[in-house]
Amino acid sequence: MVYQPEFLKYMYRTMLRIRLCEESLVGPIMRGEIRTPCHLCSGQEAIAVGVCGCLNEKDYVFGNHRSHGHFLAKGGNLKALMAEIYCREGGCSRGRGGSMHLIDPKRGMMGSAPIVAGTISLAVGTALASSMRQDGRVTVSFFGDGATGEGVLYEALNFSALRKLPILFVCENNYYATHMPIRECRVSQEIHKIAEPFLIENHRADGNDVLGVYETCKKAVEKCRRGEGPIFLEFSTYRLRGHVGPDDNIQGSHTDIRPEAEVDEWRRRDPLQNMENYLLENGLVDYDTLRKIKEEVNEEIAEAHLFAKASPHPEPEEVGKYLFRSSMLSSIIPGNSG
Repeated sequence: MVYQPEFLKYMYRTMLRIRLCEESLVGPIMRGEIRTPCHLCSGQEAIAVGVCGCLNEKDYVFGNHRSHGHFLAKGGNLKALMAEIYCREGGCSRGRGGSMHLIDPKRGMMGSAPIVAGTISLAVGTALASSMRQDGRVTVSFFGDGATGEGVLYEALNFSALRKLPILFVCENNYYATHMPIRECRVSQEIHKIAEPFLIENHRADGNDVLGVYETCKKAVEKCRRGEGPIFLEFSTYRLRGHVGPDDNIQGSHTDIRPEAEVDEWRRRDPLQNMENYLLENGLVDYDTLRKIKEEVNEEIAEAHLFAKASPHPEPEEVGKYLFRSSMLSSIIPGNSG
């Protein structure tokens, strides 16, 4: 496939933006300035960028507990993301949700949630709506390998296959369900094959190769738009940070059981470094250009932190706002007007 240089640089910049955004959170988390649990996707950026690069603004995306990358790759506002992570009013969920509740409907980011497999059924709902309306939209459901142990996924696969829905089930397989290696919780480690009993087309690819992800997903999206969905995609990848927070060993809260040699091996397969090398080797950028891109992205991130810190905290008396039935709280929360 032939790529335009500007497209390749866009892919690199978006991956870099996600990585530097998350790395900028490490200090504030360690200092206690950020209190919401943050599940960082460092090392997994190529999947979000490669998949969302195939979508248009009207297509739908649903995430999970590790969705900073999904939000930004789909075009979500960086300042709104940062403010939400700081739990401030300027956040995309008005500071009520924190890191794991991200949404930007105008960009097609329909939401993320901490419940494992919790958004899969919601994604099937938008795909069903698109099918009924024949609006040409495609829905992407992002989930991790841990979600393949939840029954709702199999119900979703069956229903989607029956109705031939325009939905991509995208499994980001990082080989660990929290701290349990996949070999200890799955008889078969070929996750994509769970789609076979439902006669769903499925593929497995390298999730650390952004262009490979893009090419695999592009074909799948085109098929979904033609009414040939659903399709199941499994991308192998690895998180370079802890399950939650910068490091699983911080303050003894968790124990990172991953072998050091394994982590080092995956660091050598860093998707961001791979893309940077690709651009340099093909003469698409030079080191000075890369330096300028990084400076621009870091400046944007610094502004987002300032925006977040300047944004007020939600008022306690407004805890009942932005709920489906806030009036139900009026009888149990003193001073709440509904």
